[in-house]
Amino acid sequence: MARNSTTIASFGLLVLVLLLWQFLPTALGVPKFIIPTLTDCLIEMRRMWAFEGVLGHTISTAIYTLLGFAIGSLLGAVLGYLLGMSPFWERVFSPYILALQIAPKVAFAPLFIMWFGYNGMPKLLVTVLIVFFPVLVNVLQAMRTVDRDLVNLARAYNLSRLGIFFKVEMPSTLPNLMAGLRIASTLSVIGVTVGELVGGNTGLGYLISYGGGQANAAMVFNAIILLTIIGFLLYTALVRIEERVLHYLPKAHG
Repeated sequence: MARNSTTIASFGLLVLVLLLWQFLPTALGVPKFIIPTLTDCLIEMRRMWAFEGVLGHTISTAIYTLLGFAIGSLLGAVLGYLLGMSPFWERVFSPYILALQIAPKVAFAPLFIMWFGYNGMPKLLVTVLIVFFPVLVNVLQAMRTVDRDLVNLARAYNLSRLGIFFKVEMPSTLPNLMAGLRIASTLSVIGVTVGELVGGNTGLGYLISYGGGQANAAMVFNAIILLTIIGFLLYTALVRIEERVLHYLPKAHG
């Protein structure tokens, strides 16, 4: 019953937003090149499908989003676990990790373009860099807070270092890892978009740049909506995976 009420309320809110989007700009006299109506965006989407190859651009962005997310998450998780298993190396690498984390990742996009040219590599690298740190930080923080009593108990049973990791540390850190992955999934879309905006010739970020140059606000709106859908689908998939992986954790009821 509660889930049905939530669904109805969410759908009602969506309908309200769409109605405001359709009628409010016209009622306020806002020009179409500033805020297009919903109808304007739908008409432009049909034109983009026919003449701008929007499907190919969307697929390109989705592929690079998934690749960047997968590579960045894997690197962040592996390094987080390795540093968490070795306090000495964590102290050695911490200043450099902090420096890279503080540095604005989007500022690396022009540098990557100078190094690799106008192709898919710069946006992939920017995405990997943006995704890497949330996963690394979450995993590393979780490794620091693993119950020492459980680790000592595992040692008392003569478990190897890898045995302790797989039996105690990794299960304990899975909630933090999944939280980091959920954060990274939203950031991966940003990374790809930045790469496409700065120097891409394909993808939805490119369409945003192109539409902005043509004062075609409807094209920009459509590209943003498609980017949002990609991020939402990736995030939703991770939530479903998390529910399966962490099914043993108690759920809050409200």
